[in-house]
Parts: sequence; structure tokens; C-alpha cells
Amino acid sequence: MSEAKRGFRGNKQALPSKPCAVCGRAMVWRKAWARNWEAVKVCSEACRKRRGG
Repeated sequence: MSEAKRGFRGNKQALPSKPCAVCGRAMVWRKAWARNWEAVKVCSEACRKRRGG
């Protein structure tokens, strides 16, 4: 079981977060990002396009 999921138990504040590399907004861990959380750098498709990559 992943580190994020172990601490979750219904408490969203227990999930890890990090800032978006483009807008600086806090990104909270999502199940869809579980496999590549370390590689996630931007919070949205819009930020990815704005970044140019």
C-alpha cells in the first residue's frame, strides 16, 4: 500500500502535497498520480501547455 494511501483514512490533510512548477498552486496527491507522483510537476493541462512541454 502506498505511503499516501496509508495516511489518508478519510483525512485529506494527511495526503502529501507540493507546489505546481508553473503557477505555484498547491497540488494534493491524487490516486491517478500514485505511480508517478515524483514526476508530477504541473497541476493541470493548462499549466502544462503554458510551460511549453
